[in-house]
Amino acid sequence: KLNCTASAVMDPLDSSVSHRNESEGGDGRAPWARFSSWLECVCVVTFDLELGQAIEVWQLKTSICYLSFPDSYSGCLGDTQFSFRLRQSVGRRGPWFGEDSYNRDAPITLQRELAHFCGYVYFRQVKDTSVKRGYFQKSLVLVSRLPYSHLFHTLLQIIAPEYFEKLEPCLEAVCNEIDQWPSPVPGLTLNLPVMGVVLQVGRRHIDHIISQTDTPTVLPTIHEQDLFKCFQSVLIHLQMLWELMLLGEPVVVMAPSPTVSSETVLALVSSIAPLKYCCDHRPYFTIHDSEFREYTTRTQAPPNVILGVTNPFFVKTFQCWPHIVRLGELKMSGDLPKQVKVKKLAKLKTLDTKPGKIACQIDTITVIFDCSWLQGIQRKRPSEVQSAILRRHLLELTQSFIIPLERYLASLMPLQRSVTPWKTPPQIRPFSQEEFMGTLEHAGPQLTSVLKGDWMGLYRRFFRSPNFDGWYRLRHREMTQKLECLHLEVVCDADLLGWTKDKSEVEIVDLILKLREKLMKARRQQLPVKEGVLEKLEGYIQTIIGSLPEDLQTVLHKH
Repeated sequence: KLNCTASAVMDPLDSSVSHRNESEGGDGRAPWARFSSWLECVCVVTFDLELGQAIEVWQLKTSICYLSFPDSYSGCLGDTQFSFRLRQSVGRRGPWFGEDSYNRDAPITLQRELAHFCGYVYFRQVKDTSVKRGYFQKSLVLVSRLPYSHLFHTLLQIIAPEYFEKLEPCLEAVCNEIDQWPSPVPGLTLNLPVMGVVLQVGRRHIDHIISQTDTPTVLPTIHEQDLFKCFQSVLIHLQMLWELMLLGEPVVVMAPSPTVSSETVLALVSSIAPLKYCCDHRPYFTIHDSEFREYTTRTQAPPNVILGVTNPFFVKTFQCWPHIVRLGELKMSGDLPKQVKVKKLAKLKTLDTKPGKIACQIDTITVIFDCSWLQGIQRKRPSEVQSAILRRHLLELTQSFIIPLERYLASLMPLQRSVTPWKTPPQIRPFSQEEFMGTLEHAGPQLTSVLKGDWMGLYRRFFRSPNFDGWYRLRHREMTQKLECLHLEVVCDADLLGWTKDKSEVEIVDLILKLREKLMKARRQQLPVKEGVLEKLEGYIQTIIGSLPEDLQTVLHKH
């Protein structure tokens, strides 16, 4: 059993943490508001044989304790970095209130988590004869709702080594620096100073600047994984893995370390970008996780989740799961994987114990494997180049699949000329799976992809997946908002005052109330209307109110 203690060095939600005065800084923000827009808290987790578990601040601390250490079987010596993801407590709400506007503008892969926390771990294990167990074992953990894995691991590489030498005062200084950072804004380049280093962060990159005069070392992303490194041992199965992610199938990734586990799970989730992966995923999962029983029960089918594990105990526990990926130590040798032919994976019902293999019970491999891009491995291209090729290949594959769906969905949108100021906006036609399937012969993925296969079968299975439900809900909401924006613009272009001249007071008051409701809804939902539309509508409302008798004006102004 793992015995450890954890302390939240900076948790803006903990009332016991001394906050600076709200007026300090002069911007009227709540205490630690900027800090909270980046991080939930900073935790230090220490392995302690004497004290056992100490739950001091919030109930997720036990989970964080266990997730912050490699399983005992992993034997990670030195410094190890990895990620985890866990559910937030029911009813718990973070202090960041700008997520709606942030997520509205952020690409799907960078959106803030609303129901989960992301943990980024820097674990150190070194020999220490002064400790009873003989080893110094401690983790520094950044907990955030932002999926900025590369940014936060880069940040940990800067602050963790200093912390292990200088301890808490070092972290307090770092937290104060982070509290001075501007809040994350999609599309803007931000300079984030920390411990004498400036991280220049944009939508898709970080420049790591040691000083203003040194040549910056460019890191290519704030969140993306090295796909070639993650998938090298299973490259021959990449297309099938993409299909499993698209369909939200239950998958277990068995890896030799939390680093390999978490990087691979995050790479799998990103493989269907720009489509959002709407199922659960756990980059690092242990037997102590609160969902352990939920995910290992045999009384029902496995849930739609990707689990990254390192403990050999899971080999037996998950043997009934339909899809298991077994990874060994990655060797960047530049050679092709030994498995040069695609096996009939549907017949593999049990886990192959050799690394780099997949036990998969999916009925068929829908798409024929295209190995032309594997030639780059034989030519020994650099890893970053090969990763870029893999990312582009997966993006083209996803786009070929999703474009027919987008095209059909656009056909369900009412014509713009049907939007009139005197009627409520027309309804979007319902999505018909059969009608869509009928469009594939002339507008299917075969027009944009060289791959052949049972595309129609893949679409039918996609319709049953959480990913389709999530995609359709998001797109339907966007289309509904677009209709609302069109209707607002048409209303503002109409002669509203002229319409009221031959109308009764009851009809005019009804119009005012409806216009007010639309105005409030547009502001509440932050609808992307053209500039000046809402101000123009507010002016119309006041003008129409001014045309009514004074007693009615008084009533309407009060309400």
